This record gives sequence, C-alpha cells and structure tokens, in this order.
Amino acid sequence: MQAYLIEFGNMLLRWLHVIAAIAWIGESFYFVMLDNGLKKPADAEDERRGVAGEMWAVHGGGFYHNQKYATAPDKLPDDLHWSYLKAYTTWLSGFALFVLLYLTQPEIYLVNNNSPWSWAAQMTGWQANIAALAFLGLGWFVYNELCKRISPTMERDGVLGIAVALMMVVVAYLATHIFAGRAAFLLAGAVMATAMAANVYYWIIPGQRRMVAAMTSGQIPDPLDGKRGKQRSVHNTYFTLPVVLLMLSNHYAFMYTDAYAWVVIVLFIVAGALIRQFFVSMHAGQIRPVFPIAGVAFILAAFWLTAPAFGPQTDDTSASDAPVAGAGHDRSQASRTPFARVHQIIDTRCVECHAQNPSSDSFAAPPAGIMLDNEQRIRAHRAKIKEVVASRYMPLGNITGMTDDERQAIADWIDKTAP
Repeated sequence: MQAYLIEFGNMLLRWLHVIAAIAWIGESFYFVMLDNGLKKPADAEDERRGVAGEMWAVHGGGFYHNQKYATAPDKLPDDLHWSYLKAYTTWLSGFALFVLLYLTQPEIYLVNNNSPWSWAAQMTGWQANIAALAFLGLGWFVYNELCKRISPTMERDGVLGIAVALMMVVVAYLATHIFAGRAAFLLAGAVMATAMAANVYYWIIPGQRRMVAAMTSGQIPDPLDGKRGKQRSVHNTYFTLPVVLLMLSNHYAFMYTDAYAWVVIVLFIVAGALIRQFFVSMHAGQIRPVFPIAGVAFILAAFWLTAPAFGPQTDDTSASDAPVAGAGHDRSQASRTPFARVHQIIDTRCVECHAQNPSSDSFAAPPAGIMLDNEQRIRAHRAKIKEVVASRYMPLGNITGMTDDERQAIADWIDKTAP
C-alpha cells in the first residue's frame, strides 16, 4: 500500500506539474510573440499617449487589440495582470516530485555506482541528497553571478549568452559524472528550470513592482528594471525547449546511459535553443531557416552518438539455444548462454520489480509497464533488456547485485537471438 500511495501521489504531482508548466510556457511564448510582433501604432494619438507598439489579432471568434507602453500610461488599472504564479507552481511541484521520487530513494536513483570518480560512486544516500540539492543551488548562484558581473547594464548580453552556454556544458559534464544517468539529465534540466523560476522571483517580478510603484507615485521608473526583466525573460525563453526535453528524458534510457551522456545533453540544449530562436525571429517578421536546420543537425548528431551498433543476428531456434556459427563473437562455445540461465538471472535480479505484482516495496506496478516474469515477456523485451543491462542502468542502483558475468551472459544470449 505504501508503494501505491507514493505512485499515486507521484501521478497527481506530475499532473499538476505538467498543467502548470503548460500554462507558464504558453503564457511566456505568447508574450515573446506579442513583444516581437508589435508594430508602430497607426493612430498618432496613441503614439502621443506613450504607446510604443500595437498588435491586432483574431482568436476564438473575437478581435483583440494589444498595446504596449514604453513609458508610464496616464493611469494604471487596479486589476493589473501579473504573470508569476504559474512559474512558482511549476517549480514547486517539480521540486516536490524530485523529493518524492529521488530524494526518498537516493541509493536507487541518485548514486552513480559507475562514476569514474570514486568519491561519487561511494556516496551514501544522504550524501547524494545533499550533493543534488547543492548542485541546484550552486547552478543558480553561478548563473546569477554571471548575469550580474558580465552584463549588469544589459550591454554585453552576447558575451553573457556565451558564458551561460559554457556553464551548461560544465553542468552537463558534472551531472553525468556525479549522479546516476536519469537523475543527471533531470538535474541538468532542473538547473535551468531553477534559474527560470528564480529569474521570475528575484528579478522580473520585483523589478516590475518597483516600476509600478514609481508610476503610481508619479515618478519615472528605473529603466534598468525593465531592461533586466527583459534580459532574464529572454534567457527563460531559450531555456524552455531544452528543459522540457530533459524533463522527458527519463523515459528514454538510450539518452542517459550513453558513454557520452554529457555530450548528448549539450547537443539537445543547443538544438532546443536554435529551434526556439527560429520562432523568436519569425515573430519579429524574419524567417531564418538556418536556425531549425542547425537545430536538426544537432539532433541528428545526438542520434548518431546514441545509436546502437548494427550487425547481423541469427535465429533463436530453441530454448536450449544451440551454438550458432558466425555469430560475430570470438568466444568459445562455453560462453554460449542457454535461455534457462538467462531466465534464472532475470528471475533473481529483475522480477522483484518487473512483475505483474512486484515484491519490491518501491513499486506498486512494474516500472514502465515492463514485466519479465515469464519466457514470452523476456523474449519480447530482449532488446531493451540488453540496452539497460549493458549500460548498467538496470537494476536501478544495482540494488539486486547483478554481476558482470551475469550482464555478459544476458548480452551473449541476446546477441545471438533473432529480432
């Protein structure tokens, strides 16, 4: 029952997180589109009143006339709309999910037993939890310091953009070397997501409040507040597509189990930013195909990097798995693995979780719906089994103690099994 309650709570939090993220991203995308699509006001009176740009739109059977003021309008309404609750809800629900799944079971989800750094591979659960929280906090601190020191007056944003990009390369490298694969991708995305929410909380909304306070008291707002809010909003819009991809990555083991997983993260971050740039430019009336073409090129590079090696396979003629000539491995016949041996390994190391009714306290249902409790199901999932066992992603945290010999035995059998 405890595992079921955790999974049900996980589902509800994930639902809330996705809904809030859709609302936040949708609103953010809309205002970027609006800001870039504004045109000079047609009415001279509007221009005299301080209107810097306007847009006419039709949607849902109605017509809309949006206007942007460059300076304070004559009067601000009492019911001024603020955009921040969606951002806070998205981050808080995402952090709650991280606590519920990762921080409650760090030995399984956070500790990287295969890290080339011995201190990371030997971390205890509580040490991994502290490291993960520190990773998020330091990510925001470094990003924020870069913004303040490199471009305090928003006049060196190009240099700042390069610095933030290099920072994310370092984040990707450190995350994949310190934490387990799935957590590493999630934390790399969470560093950006934390920066996005913190930008809203610490800079965008406080700056807007100061501007409104100045306007309502008849004073001239500090132009730096508007420029700084614009700077952080621009960063947020370029972070968005990579963050969404990294949050979805936990469903795709081929991404975070690759030997060069940190490169995969970097490739997708760059691809997402380039594709987003295409839409930002398009809203400003500039169609630049070079951006999506370059973005797709980076995605293809990630595909090439993570693709499995292709080679000939032979028929799996029986459960006894008689030796097959020309299987592509220079090993003795003694290394040939009968299916009965593979079945025994999976039954011992995997079925605790991957069964119709898992005996593990961590799961109320088989993860990803994959059940391996009979021969038919094992054979149906053999390609996925090889992928996650060979990469050492499974068993999670090697909690059941699968040995290298057992991993090799599974690989030997699957290599000589027809697709």
